[in-house]
Formats: sequence, structure tokens, C-alpha cells
Amino acid sequence: MFAAVFLALVAVWCVVGRFFAARPVVARALARWGHVVLPVVLVGIGLLILIEGGAFGL
Repeated sequence: MFAAVFLALVAVWCVVGRFFAARPVVARALARWGHVVLPVVLVGIGLLILIEGGAFGL
């Protein structure tokens, strides 16, 4: 059951991502800034996971 929900929601994210990336304004912004924004977002998500998980607690 969990796997089906996970796969369905991944499909939704893929459709939404393709929808926005197909827009000319968004596509230009991604082409110009994507190589900078993606690593920043991924590092931010990683730090958030570590902080919320208590990885830096004593």
C-alpha cells in the first residue's frame, strides 16, 4: 500500500515538474540558474533533515 502511494505521488511530482519546466519563463530561468540553484536546494534539504533528525544534538 505504501509503495503504491509513494509511486503515485512521485508520478504527480514528475507531472507537475514537467508542467512548470515546459513554461518558457521557467525554462529560461532553469537554463540560466539551474546549475546554481539545484545544489543549494539539495544541500538545504540535507541540512534540514540532519537538523530535524537531531544529528547535531549532544
